[in-house]
Amino acid sequence: MANESLTNGGRTSHSKNTNLTSSVELSTSLDHSVQTRIFKIIVIGDSNVGKTCLTFRFTGGSFPEKTEATIGVDFREKAVEIEGEKIKVQVWDTAGQERFRKSMVEHYYRNVHAVVFVYDVTKMASFQNLKTWIQECNGHRVSPAVPRVLVGNKCDLVSQIQVPSNTALKFADAHNMLLFETSAKDPKESQNVDSIFMCLACRLKAQKSLLYRDVEREDGRVRLTQEPDAKNTCPC
Repeated sequence: MANESLTNGGRTSHSKNTNLTSSVELSTSLDHSVQTRIFKIIVIGDSNVGKTCLTFRFTGGSFPEKTEATIGVDFREKAVEIEGEKIKVQVWDTAGQERFRKSMVEHYYRNVHAVVFVYDVTKMASFQNLKTWIQECNGHRVSPAVPRVLVGNKCDLVSQIQVPSNTALKFADAHNMLLFETSAKDPKESQNVDSIFMCLACRLKAQKSLLYRDVEREDGRVRLTQEPDAKNTCPC
């Protein structure tokens, strides 16, 4: 009788341990899924302004020795960590030439989280054409809440600059965008290139989760309490 009771007790203990293990595995799985989010950032602008080189510099830390015109859409990915959370930043590089864009344009605007508009500081036309790119973006119903930044590339070519910084800044302010001036080619500017995408990732992280964290239950209902703003660690 004592042996039978012990056996039953053993069974009960084993069942509890199994349930505990399952709970731990489920919790770990959920934690992992919460920690790995993907932010889709698209890079748009005229052909030859350096969109591909900017994405290479951010995701690979180098300037490509040889580049060809992007046909359709290409994307590169980089894993980053912000305030202890692992995030994948997916940078979509898009063709600047209309003949390469028509079949893909709907695809890359779908579910976009942030937009980077790029112009070449040595080509005034690429700056003037930004209005057309913004119109296209708005025409595909990209929400005004989606963060956008303006990037003037090739600032290492100082003697050839056609777009003054104050002109670009006025344009950026008028469209509620931050302005970055950088060079994908110059290694000294690599930190500035990183700042463009990390700034957006930080903004998206703050937008996406994390306004409401404290869940309180009252009368069987869930009440969400807004969390105070955390210290801003964004590079922008």
